[in-house]
Amino acid sequence: MRRALEVAAGTPAGDVPVGAVLFDASGRELATGVNRREQRQDPTAHAEVEAIRAAVKEHGDGWRLSGCELVVTLEPCAMCAGALLGARVASVVFGAFEPKTGACGSWVDLVRAPGGLHVPQVRAGILEEECAQLMAVFFEPLR
Repeated sequence: MRRALEVAAGTPAGDVPVGAVLFDASGRELATGVNRREQRQDPTAHAEVEAIRAAVKEHGDGWRLSGCELVVTLEPCAMCAGALLGARVASVVFGAFEPKTGACGSWVDLVRAPGGLHVPQVRAGILEEECAQLMAVFFEPLR
């Protein structure tokens, strides 16, 4: 998670500071991503999606990220949860919970929905306070 926090620090100004890191089964870092929605004017440019797109190029198993782990500072939304399910990511580790949009248990539990073809392991609340602080600092002047 510390690496994801480092990555989040590189989020472009104006974008919500979220960092994502994808590791292969041996623990080797494949790719990172930060939110770039505002920078790219692309609603799909979330940190997780950016990391998944980059990791697919590095992993060498086509679009499948079997055995890989996604570490992200904020609970993935429904779009990102769908992307990690589609990519067959084996496990997800997130820091801060997102009660309004979180799709790994807070708002909905998309990744563990009954009948799912792929069910990743989920670990939540890792360095939660540090990850939540990123959100608090970003949103404070906007509220």
